[in-house]
Amino acid sequence: MATFLYKLGRISFRRRWLVLLTWVALLLLAGVGASTAAKAKDPGFALPGTESQQAFDLMEERFPGAQADGAVGRMVFKAPDGQKVTAADNKAQITKTVEELKSGSKQVADAADPFTTGAVSKDGSTAYVTVSYKANAMELTDDSREALKEAGEKARASGMQVEIGGDAAMAEMDPSSAEMIGIGIAAVVLVITFGSMVAAGLPLLTAIIGVGIGISSITALANVLDLGTTTGTLATMIGLAVGIDYALFIVSRYRAEVAEGYSREEAIGRATGTAGSAVVFAGLTVVIALCGLAVVNIPILTKMGFAAAATVVIAVVIALTLIPALLGFAGKMAFSRKTRKAMKAGIEPAAAAAQAANGKPNGGTRWARFVLRRPVAVLVAAVVGLGVVALPVSSLQLGLPDEGASAPSSSPRKAYDLLSEGFGPGFNGPLMTVTDLKGSEDPKAAADEIAERLGKLDNVAFVAPGPLNKAGDASIITVIPKDRPAAPATEDLVHDIRAAGSSIKADTGASILVTGTPALNIDFSQKMNDALVPYLALVVGLAFLLLVLVFRSILVPLKAALGFLLSVLAALGAVVAVYQWGWLADLFSVEQPGPIMSMMPIFMVGVVFGLAMDYEVFLVTRMREAFVHGERPGDAVVTGFNHGARVVTAAAVIMIGVFSGFIFSGDQMVTMMGFGLAIAVLFDAFVVRMAIVPAVLALLGEKAWWLPSWLDRVLPNVDVEGEKLSKQLADAPEDPDGERRLVGV
Repeated sequence: MATFLYKLGRISFRRRWLVLLTWVALLLLAGVGASTAAKAKDPGFALPGTESQQAFDLMEERFPGAQADGAVGRMVFKAPDGQKVTAADNKAQITKTVEELKSGSKQVADAADPFTTGAVSKDGSTAYVTVSYKANAMELTDDSREALKEAGEKARASGMQVEIGGDAAMAEMDPSSAEMIGIGIAAVVLVITFGSMVAAGLPLLTAIIGVGIGISSITALANVLDLGTTTGTLATMIGLAVGIDYALFIVSRYRAEVAEGYSREEAIGRATGTAGSAVVFAGLTVVIALCGLAVVNIPILTKMGFAAAATVVIAVVIALTLIPALLGFAGKMAFSRKTRKAMKAGIEPAAAAAQAANGKPNGGTRWARFVLRRPVAVLVAAVVGLGVVALPVSSLQLGLPDEGASAPSSSPRKAYDLLSEGFGPGFNGPLMTVTDLKGSEDPKAAADEIAERLGKLDNVAFVAPGPLNKAGDASIITVIPKDRPAAPATEDLVHDIRAAGSSIKADTGASILVTGTPALNIDFSQKMNDALVPYLALVVGLAFLLLVLVFRSILVPLKAALGFLLSVLAALGAVVAVYQWGWLADLFSVEQPGPIMSMMPIFMVGVVFGLAMDYEVFLVTRMREAFVHGERPGDAVVTGFNHGARVVTAAAVIMIGVFSGFIFSGDQMVTMMGFGLAIAVLFDAFVVRMAIVPAVLALLGEKAWWLPSWLDRVLPNVDVEGEKLSKQLADAPEDPDGERRLVGV
């Protein structure tokens, strides 16, 4: 592989205009496709194989046009103290608001008058209007959201307290500000790392081009592949981070090769052959982790994973082709000001680089030597430290956030509280029991009996039977729990209703299926929990085999996997402490601590594993390269840190910056994801890779690179460290400039 990439790098360097124009053309083509494609329709959220999904499917089949997955807005009215919503003035204002809601948007299916539906509290202080939409929350237009908001503002002028909740009231997140924060941090780190605006700009430019092509392609193909509107979210986050990192490693290795005395063309060939090989395998680990999300069998996660994986592939190809081309255009501007000044004075590149460094060992070298002197102390401190941070995981509570987890000052949270006070906490999470009455002799009598039985279960506030459908073979019975949606008692009620299904079917011939927010949360959490172990086995297993191939070692990949698990557990512990316990809540703008999202563990495993293996591959391949070329194990560790620690540090800081930009996005899910990924990268890069890895390698010595002889014969040699390439170059004839290059290159 190193030989192929060496040739690819040199060809890209020489034919830089062709390479540049090709990528620009691809960007323009993707942009045109995105701009001319029809607006994507969101396929909705589906949970295949769960009872909640079966209930929705049955509802859509038996109640066509019911918009089972349509968005819902809930406008809650609270009369001033001493008044009632049934007073003439208040009632007139609410009725007027209902008419405004009905005519406010073409997407509105209906707005229910509370005085005809009984949506008025017993004390007359509170009423609510349910607005149902023809489109789901993702497909609601800005005009529809604005119409809902304006109707509420007008109603407030009457003196009543008016709050708006429901998924129709959710504000759409604009990720552009988060991305700009990440790009800004990356720019500062790259300038400090390279000491050159041009060198710093190359990774940023190529990452933006890669993400631009990826996101535009996703947008262009959204309708054809039914990708929906949210598929590109993960692709943007991951594509930007890895795009910068992969380019950073190529540029850094190129400058190191020039410092060794090679010409710019030869340096880019060697950099692409060695660091480029690491980029390929690092990219493969990320792709495996992202594509592995398909194991969960939730369509939206599968699509997000594949889209992000495609963007990572684009980032890898750009790093291997466009970066060499752009380095050809950059010339001496790719070096720091000190190096350029020395080169201008006639000093050779190698001497110029040495002069710029003042001959002092860098921070990576000093740190590696420190760890080699005290490996046991460093290892124990790192493991114990991460273990302590991971302790909160023992009290991890999973769930899906509802409006009760919103900020107390927000309108959705106020609407949630008003409903709880006026009608009971269960009103915020009603259960829908869909009955299939085809097997009943008397469908109406069976529906009434089912409603009566459900009303006798524990934790039921009341039951509201619905009319039969036109065919008379199905009905929807609404069950209001006594407790809030996320309460354990409500979860028990869902299980009790499902457990009663067999006896109900035996007595009435009717089948029941339960859905609604609490049931969806239960099914989603269960699905995620069931998929976690198979997902871990698949992703870690495949990546372990890949790393065995890369490092030709058993213990190094094993150490990499165990270190990753430790960093993920520590990151989850930090997430629990901040978002569930509320520690440092003010610092991270956590206004309402609550359960951790059900998808958080599996999502973090997938994304962080891919990124963690990036650092493992980039750092340890340099050590492996030095060891293969004859250095002692300890010296190889120092060499790896001498060349790789600064770059890995910069890459990690960039990753942390990109993910941290999403912490203050305002969207609860994205905020938690941004924090979790940022803290996981912090732990993995600076504790696991920078402390545990060198300490373990120091203790293992040559045993770290042990591989059974039979396995050594079976495994193909992919030559990631460039050993074959070095031998080929050593045997190649010298050219007029005194360099050795492969024939025909």
